[in-house]
Amino acid sequence: MPEDTKKTFPKDFLWGASTSAHQVEGGNHNDWTVWERAYAAELAKSAASRLSHIPLWPEIKTRAQDPDNYISGRGVEHYKRFEEDFDIAKNLNFNAFRFGIEWSRIEPEEGQWDQEALDHYRRYIEQLKKRGLEPVVNLWHYSLPVWFAKKGGFKHRKNLRYFDRYVGLIAKEYGHLLTHVITINEPNVYATFGYLTRERLTVQWPPQEKNAVSFGRVYWNLTQAHRRAYKILKAAHPKLQVGIADQLANIQAKRPHNQLDELTTKSMRYFWNWWFLQRIRKEQDFVGFNYYFTDYYTKLGQLQNPKLPLNDLGWYMEPEGLYPLLLRVWARYKRPIIVAENGVADAHDQYRRWWIEETIVAMERAISEGVDVRGYFHWSLLDNFEWAYGWWPKFGLVAVDRENGMKRTVRASAKWFGEKIGKIS
Repeated sequence: MPEDTKKTFPKDFLWGASTSAHQVEGGNHNDWTVWERAYAAELAKSAASRLSHIPLWPEIKTRAQDPDNYISGRGVEHYKRFEEDFDIAKNLNFNAFRFGIEWSRIEPEEGQWDQEALDHYRRYIEQLKKRGLEPVVNLWHYSLPVWFAKKGGFKHRKNLRYFDRYVGLIAKEYGHLLTHVITINEPNVYATFGYLTRERLTVQWPPQEKNAVSFGRVYWNLTQAHRRAYKILKAAHPKLQVGIADQLANIQAKRPHNQLDELTTKSMRYFWNWWFLQRIRKEQDFVGFNYYFTDYYTKLGQLQNPKLPLNDLGWYMEPEGLYPLLLRVWARYKRPIIVAENGVADAHDQYRRWWIEETIVAMERAISEGVDVRGYFHWSLLDNFEWAYGWWPKFGLVAVDRENGMKRTVRASAKWFGEKIGKIS
């Protein structure tokens, strides 16, 4: 690690970790919890066909073939234990924390606000600020109130008024306590997995409607949902910094200078990375994005990544791929950048320190070349429920033993990361 790292990162750089409400809180009731109960048995039955190719399969197959793996249930009880988790974050030298508000808690029935939930998230934000942790709130991270999902969710433009109302309430209740707001998490992932693709032999995400027209409608309506939310938030609190957390990949040609590979790469970059951001370019104070993948494409959209190294999910790992992505985002938008998620599934904690170290170097290089990077949030603070994969993938800086009282154990890589932040800041 270069010795002048401390000089590279700005003094007010946001160092933190991310969570998502549905993935950690426990006790939720939304479209995901309904879907989990309906499809847990099918996901368990198809686990071998979906997952036996990954290196960790012998170790996780019993868990992955258990229907209980696919039920979020008690989560990791973050809803109850958030202060304990904030203390851990503070002890890791974080100065910021990205979290989600669960819409289904705030509005469990159409037009009915839950005061206990409103009070909870106010205490949540206040406790973050009390510890010197800058709250970065995410308003929507995949899960929908059941009543909203029954109306068709974001597939129907007329339904955007319900999201507008929710955003307006958040602005009223918490806007004065916040500086940064993320409206939508990974709209490209949500629209694709919920409305377009099928993972091997099973359905993947609710509402499991595999229809290209529905995909297009949802994806377009999410651009409008963000733009409307941006205006609502800025009208209520003009100083708020508002953006999204798109999922961007470092997409490369497998054979540089091969015309077909280059054409495929340019097409994939546009439709995955830039399509959404182009349509909200005037309604974002910062560009927030999540980085997990460097993908190499050849021929007509054929993915051909290197075989090693792979994380526990079988994803190819190239943390340094963040660097060229930061350069491209900056060249296109010239807006401050926040890396809103970035991490690795690593149950044995053998790759996470390397991943973080390479990521810090990537950001340092980009900043040294004039890119305005404002923050980094590791995914995730806690081991959590990984959607259709369930509980077996371990992304947490902090291990959570769900079988023994939800005991929190800070992983060695996290301790190293905290020490590193202390030296940088």
